[in-house]
Amino acid sequence: MKNRIITISREFGSGGRTIGKRVAEQIGIPCYDNELLMKIAEESGFQENYIKEAGEYAPGGFLSNIFSHQGANPNNADYLWHIQYKIITELAEKSPCVIVGRCADYILKDKANCLKVFIHADVTFRAERIVKVYGEWEQSPEQRIREKDKRRAAYHRFYTDMKWGHAQNYDLTLNSGTLGIDQCVAIIKALY
Repeated sequence: MKNRIITISREFGSGGRTIGKRVAEQIGIPCYDNELLMKIAEESGFQENYIKEAGEYAPGGFLSNIFSHQGANPNNADYLWHIQYKIITELAEKSPCVIVGRCADYILKDKANCLKVFIHADVTFRAERIVKVYGEWEQSPEQRIREKDKRRAAYHRFYTDMKWGHAQNYDLTLNSGTLGIDQCVAIIKALY
């Protein structure tokens, strides 16, 4: 029998990471978010900060052009995708868990019994939340949200050929701004 996995995709600032961690805690299963970055760093030899940034840039963007190889050889982003794919697959085979981001919804679509969740909210809610949770930024919160979401969407589209955030690609989409973080946790937990 395939393990039951929850994948959480999310708009920047919507609380998806917090929701994933709380769901995992309440169900009593592991949650992989930053832990996933550590595993990818360990296996790839790249620094976690580089992996975090590279994981939101589709090849062909600024960073991948700097580090890409000439010819048919894969670039760093492709190498990291391969490692990420392998690690996510292994984690899902090992035990039930929650996996936040990293295209886990796509990677596990045929490999696990997945509840694929997308967390979103309006820009005002997310802007207020990122200032509160992450502190002040030199750049406006709204601009930071637009840039992060654009990068996530491009990365997801490049590796999955699916539209990030498109409701048909998920089992459940939740508006954390309307429902609140606690209600989103309760809904996901009940469905699990």
